[in-house]
Amino acid sequence: MANFFRYNTSMDFIISPEEQRHLLAVARESIASELEGRKARYPSLSSPVLQQPCGAFVTLHGGGGNAVGGGRSLRGCIGRMTANLPLEETVRIMAREAAFGDPRFPPLRPGELEQCHIEISALSPMSVCPDPRQVKVGVHGLYLTRGGRSGVLLPQVPVEQGWNLDEYLDYICVKAGLPPESYNAPDATLQTFTAVVFGE
Repeated sequence: MANFFRYNTSMDFIISPEEQRHLLAVARESIASELEGRKARYPSLSSPVLQQPCGAFVTLHGGGGNAVGGGRSLRGCIGRMTANLPLEETVRIMAREAAFGDPRFPPLRPGELEQCHIEISALSPMSVCPDPRQVKVGVHGLYLTRGGRSGVLLPQVPVEQGWNLDEYLDYICVKAGLPPESYNAPDATLQTFTAVVFGE
């Protein structure tokens, strides 16, 4: 049986264990129905949280280990930062994109889904960070934009990688295709967000 967990709850709402299980089932069904070429049969759960507009990422891990790193290799990760769709709908769309639309990986193949672990990150609204030294590793996700380039790192990533604050800030620059310390540039915008992260 899956082990459900909450990584961070610094948001305007709480996602209950039942809602977490529901969203994970929705994500898996979204991918499975695409692989099997059939209409999706989504589970039903009435909850205002699921209908609340919310940005979200869906991450697929393959191989052994547990939900947060633990030897599993990344198999796909796609998300939407902005909260313009209900959380449940965002999860449906991002699950398919993570499985079939992440340009870093080939599309998921039949039989591969059973070996995948699904993780969902529901995001708070973003806010501009006035001082990079105020970023809290393991609490804040980062979104950096500068000169038409952008990069995002979810709050669990520096914990998984064992980064300190300076490494975290430099890696968001790398993710955006920018030199280290670019977050200090006058024309750069660094934003932070928090997330509720849960997985199978």
